[in-house]
Amino acid sequence: MGEYAQKIVKTDKKELLQILKCAYAEEWLAYYQYWIGAKVAEGLERPKIEAEFKEHALEELKHADWLADRIIQLGDTPVLNPMDFEKYAKCKYEKPETPDTKILVAQNLATERCAVARYQEICEMCQDKDYETFRISRKILKEELKHEQEMEDFDADFKYY
Repeated sequence: MGEYAQKIVKTDKKELLQILKCAYAEEWLAYYQYWIGAKVAEGLERPKIEAEFKEHALEELKHADWLADRIIQLGDTPVLNPMDFEKYAKCKYEKPETPDTKILVAQNLATERCAVARYQEICEMCQDKDYETFRISRKILKEELKHEQEMEDFDADFKYY
């Protein structure tokens, strides 16, 4: 699969695939963190936060899809067992043990900051060495930065309650 796609990559392909699998697992965990957070959220701004979490969940799932496609193009297989997501991920899943919207927002903010760092790392690794992975990671980075800002905005708003 993707024989030429594999040949044109000018970075350490093994290292690249490892970090892409890490990001892929993190996207699935982020998807679930947002999705379940939307279901259990209680407290201040719940309707707005629920809607935002649902939107973010769908975007995280889209990111996982893009990453899976790229991993396959590069001749490997995405993480096949969901039980392995936490093993691969560096950005950890935060269980919503407390459904308070303030806590859920803080948990998602931490996750988004980790994601921003991950995609910055991939962009730096691939710039001028793997244009397609760079393009994908830059697009995801842009959305993760937006997510971080939205979580920061909710967090700032809570200071007025």
